[in-house]
Amino acid sequence: MNTIFITGAAGFIGSTLVDRLLAEGKTVTGWDNFSTGQKKFLAGALKNPRFKLIAGDNLDLPALTRAMAGCDTIFHLAANADVRFGLEHPSKDLQQNTVATFNVLEAMRANGIKRIAFSSTGSVYGEAEKIPTPEDAPFPVQTSLYAASKISGEGMISSYCEGFKFEGYIFRFVSILGERYTHGHVFDFYKQLLEHPDRLKVLGDGAQRKSYLYVQDCVSAMLHVINLGTAKKAKHGVEIYNLGTDEYVQVNHSIGYICGALGLKPQFEYTGGSRGWVGDNPFIFLDTKKIRGTGWKTSLTIEQGIQRTLQWLQQNQWVYETRP
Repeated sequence: MNTIFITGAAGFIGSTLVDRLLAEGKTVTGWDNFSTGQKKFLAGALKNPRFKLIAGDNLDLPALTRAMAGCDTIFHLAANADVRFGLEHPSKDLQQNTVATFNVLEAMRANGIKRIAFSSTGSVYGEAEKIPTPEDAPFPVQTSLYAASKISGEGMISSYCEGFKFEGYIFRFVSILGERYTHGHVFDFYKQLLEHPDRLKVLGDGAQRKSYLYVQDCVSAMLHVINLGTAKKAKHGVEIYNLGTDEYVQVNHSIGYICGALGLKPQFEYTGGSRGWVGDNPFIFLDTKKIRGTGWKTSLTIEQGIQRTLQWLQQNQWVYETRP
């Protein structure tokens, strides 16, 4: 793994991965359509002669194919992650997640590139019956278009690994927290508290149980596994790993960490019900024994990750000016 191509390179996880790879001496090409990515996140990388940034869209297959030339490993991180509002634009998940993943695979095939890492989601397990949920849990009825589109991407990757002898690494994330975070519950709650520190609207009943992972731990996990090359030995050329912490918290507890750090005691306004929106899973907790068995471990607890995220948002309130 010497020359790496990253889709979604200007995003939260993508830009963090760019910095880590450059620090390891790798040559990196970043690809982003800047629909949500921030060029500011790549300010340091752009000063490095081993980094090249190309503005482009995964739906433009000819341009994507040209941009990938000369690379040997693909990190496909670009996606529409707007789970909550998926029903307002049903085709977005299909186009930006499923069709885009097909294009990435075809661009790889045209360039003779065999290794891919893919950011999937723990949401593919739906409302799992087994908690914590292992990688071999059966897929239930899907409740979000986002998860359905990610399953489609996983299926295509595994098929290319079988049919074209690709080497695939599929990572099913819980929600990721940390520096450069611009989407999710800490982002939303802090935005509300900036606007009206005396009250906080909470979707659902606040009893939803969620697991979260610090972004640097997420990046470390992906790099650790790929460096081990575990998919090379897999029966069908693909390995699937859950990424998360070995704990979960209620949304109410997460709110407590945020309000405690800010010294605020707002009145809570719950919307009611056990779900915050259609497709919201009230309990997500992944079994991570498989990746922990490779020697990887987390560096921060969920509470520490939330606090680190909040500190970054306090120091970088400009991100609220770039997001609706």
